[in-house]
Amino acid sequence: MRAPHVALSLFFAGAAIIGSAQSIKPVPPDNRFKADILLVVAHPDDETAVTGYLAKAIFDEHKRVAVVFGTRGDGGGDAAGKEQAAALGAKREIEARQALASFGVSDVWFLGGPDTPGQDVLRSLETWNHGAALAQTVRLIRLTRPAAILTWLPDYVAGENHGDHQAAGVIATEAFDLAGDPTAFGEQLAAPRDRNNIGNLTEGLEPWQPQKLYYFTDATDTSFQTGKGPRYSTEELSPAKNEFYYKLAANEMSFHLTQDDTGQMAVRAIKSGDFSYFKQPVLLVLGKSLVGGHVTGDVFESLSPSPLAFSAARGYRQSSDAPLSIELGGPWSFYRKFWAAHDLKLLPDLLPDFGVELSAGERIQIPLLLHNDTASEATFQVNAELPGGWTDLTGTGAYEVPAHGSIPLYVRAKVAPNASKERQSLTIRASAEGNGLPPLELHVTATKGSLPQ
Repeated sequence: MRAPHVALSLFFAGAAIIGSAQSIKPVPPDNRFKADILLVVAHPDDETAVTGYLAKAIFDEHKRVAVVFGTRGDGGGDAAGKEQAAALGAKREIEARQALASFGVSDVWFLGGPDTPGQDVLRSLETWNHGAALAQTVRLIRLTRPAAILTWLPDYVAGENHGDHQAAGVIATEAFDLAGDPTAFGEQLAAPRDRNNIGNLTEGLEPWQPQKLYYFTDATDTSFQTGKGPRYSTEELSPAKNEFYYKLAANEMSFHLTQDDTGQMAVRAIKSGDFSYFKQPVLLVLGKSLVGGHVTGDVFESLSPSPLAFSAARGYRQSSDAPLSIELGGPWSFYRKFWAAHDLKLLPDLLPDFGVELSAGERIQIPLLLHNDTASEATFQVNAELPGGWTDLTGTGAYEVPAHGSIPLYVRAKVAPNASKERQSLTIRASAEGNGLPPLELHVTATKGSLPQ
């Protein structure tokens, strides 16, 4: 009864001997999709925030660029027709592909998240299905193997402050730190049993560690970026195209005709010859560099010609706050932890204060977190000082916070219907067990047409 097993063993032993005499060359990654820069943004037309720089990188430095859009932009208006919702998303996808094709960029992917107008990054991450979007972004980094990633700033700013923009920045940052990890999304890395067979379920990618991560912002005032990363003038002439970078950027933007504040504006600029808007420099913030270099150095400064080994981020660690404390919650609290976990050393001190833009008459919602790290229950008293003309204050009062616990709450108020465009200050004051805590100050600017908070 044992003979068949012996024969089988001999068969496999012979196969091993025969196989060892053969030279098997590994199959390399598909070099058609190799990129120098991967741009990760939220909506069709978001790439226009940096096309003044991309023109230089593509046309004059011959860099390869690939783009990932988080959404198809199905939540905006349509300045070119009556189509809305999913139909609008279909139009805007084609506009983005045509615009980028004018720059020679053909590797463009859409994650399929819904356009979520609002200023809360956590809401956008929820609607995008955060985990699935992250897995797709890691996959595309491993496929394109970029040296540098450019994306939206993961921070709460006074400006458009689109939650989708910030979601793209959060996911790009997480993917930067995961794509080189051989234990992250291992199904993407498992070798196929037969790459010519239609039944393979694993992907055959390889880990990839990008080298640099840069951010740009939709803040109204971008002066805080000065000295925090490279600056690229758009008023220089492209040697390859014999055109100013600002005009190349306007031509690329002109494909986004469903949007009045981008494509239609670009068409008007081209017709009138007034390129004032497009002459703004492209400012980047250095998120992190694994290869050194200067903070304000060129994107490609100090890059290694060889692939980098995986570099693990610090990860989240519990911080030691005061025993009794109050802090802004929601996105602000999230970012405070996020920056530290991902080694984003410039971001905690990037903005001088907490700011938000809202429409006059809108209700502001301020998330707060009360922390009690003592051994007994503590009573917090929360109050708010509103600017003149503001009304409907709710959420203040006394709160009991359990020992070694935290509670979230919202302080709400209605912005004055005739609020001026000047910055106004809203101050949250709190005490715990009768002792005053450092106040929280939020600067609010009333701006017509702001996204809902």
